Parts: sequence; C-alpha cells; structure tokens
Amino acid sequence: MRAYLICLLLTALPAWAQAAIVELEMRPGISASAEYLAGQRNKPAVLLLHGFLQTREFATVATLAHGLHDAGYSVLSPTLSLGVPLRKQSLACEAVHRHSLDDDVAEISRWVGWLKSRGHRSIVLVGHSFGSLQLLAYLGAHPDKAVRALIGASLIEAQVDSLSRPALVTELESQASNNQRTLVTHTLSYCRKYTSPPGDLLTYVRWDQSRTLAALKASPVSVQLIMGDKDDMLGRDWIKALKHVQIPMVIVTGANHFMDGEHEFDLMEHTLNYLERIQKAAPR
Repeated sequence: MRAYLICLLLTALPAWAQAAIVELEMRPGISASAEYLAGQRNKPAVLLLHGFLQTREFATVATLAHGLHDAGYSVLSPTLSLGVPLRKQSLACEAVHRHSLDDDVAEISRWVGWLKSRGHRSIVLVGHSFGSLQLLAYLGAHPDKAVRALIGASLIEAQVDSLSRPALVTELESQASNNQRTLVTHTLSYCRKYTSPPGDLLTYVRWDQSRTLAALKASPVSVQLIMGDKDDMLGRDWIKALKHVQIPMVIVTGANHFMDGEHEFDLMEHTLNYLERIQKAAPR
C-alpha cells in the first residue's frame, strides 16, 4: 500500500483532473479563497481544512490534498479568512484577531454549499489539528445533509491554561455581555499572547476537552480520528480520553502532530482507507 501511495504522489495528474482557485464573499468586505481539484464523480468530495491560523499551503494539508486528488477524489481546500480579505499567509499570534469560531463555522458552511452547487452530493470533511475542531463545531451547527463523515487528524481542543479556564470563561462572558470590544490578551493554542475582543475569544475558549468529547459523541455523522503517539501538542491524557468515549481512532506509532516525514504516508493511507469504506457503504 505504501509503495502505491508513493507512486500516487509522483505521477502526473490524470486527464480528468482540473484545478481552480475559487473566491467567495463570506460577509461584506471579506472574501475567502479555496483551491478546488476536480476528481472522479463516483467518489465523495473532500473538504480539507488547515490548522490554527494557517492556510491551505501548510505542508500537512497541501500534501494530503494532492495525494487524495491523485487517488481520484475531488478536493476543496479553503483558507479561512480569519477576518482578512483573501488571506494568503498564516496569521501571526501577535496580530489583532477579530474573528470568531462562529465566523469559521459560517465559512465552512459556505464552502460546503459551494461543493453542492458543483453537483457533489456526498461530502467528507477532513481536518488537521484545530481544523478538525472547527469542522466538529460545524457538525454541531445544522450541517448540510450532503456531509457524510469527518476524518480528524491530530484533533486538538482549544488550549488555554487549564487551571485558569473557568475563571477566564467567566471573565470573558462578563465582558461580552456588556458589549465590551476592548481588546484582551490571553493564551490560546500555541499563541502565548493572543489578542482579540472578548466575545470572539470566548467562542474558542469554550471548546475545552469536555465540550470537544461531547461534540464527538453527538456527531450526526461518523467520525474517524487519526492521531500520533508522539504528538507533544496534545493536552494531558487527551488520547486516553478519546479512547474512553470510544471514538473510532487510529494511532500512528512514532507520528508527531504534523504527521510529517515518513508518517505523511501513514496519514494518507488511513485517510484513503476510510474514504474507501465510506464509498462502499454509500446507498446504490
């Protein structure tokens, strides 16, 4: 299987392949773009989402996108705007972040709708890292019936200082309820100093391990997780907690958070295997 995957990554695009950059207006003054790689119509389309503050050019998702396309799948890889029109670069931790998880979910919904407008009636969501969490949040907010499954690689919750999260949530809720837009600075994910309006930050901070686990259990579609046992970016006992709630999961021995090096082939193989199972289970 691995030799086959290597060949997929090295071969030229097949004759049916088409590639395009798509732009959509997400809200007034804010447009976002995605790369669309057209594949075979008898396979489900894949919406592939990057991690925290990154773009579709991030190595993990870019490699996965082109590998899936080489295997015949249509792949749409958006770059979330994060409030920046046609954003093309990763957003620095030090930037002022005027975006919310609600905005992210709304953009995901727009891209799902775009895939449907292209005639795709079977869509699988694939996310890396925080992108997996954002897709999970979308599934909890009236997802389109065309969405059939979620594949989450290196799923991670919204990380803050665990000892201060309850107090931080209370503080942000109070500030947001008073319509305070004064910027606040706290830790979020790998950003030690993340600056944002309190209400926007609150939408992310609320997604702790408990809420993420509850969302997995309540998912309206099937979920497959792909995790690395050498991932040092995960919260304490995170994989143990995922096992406890019995979420279908593959653990890649030796893989870190980014599934890079030789493990990019493991990520590709497990993703393809799951997509093939979904395709076989599709109603005729």
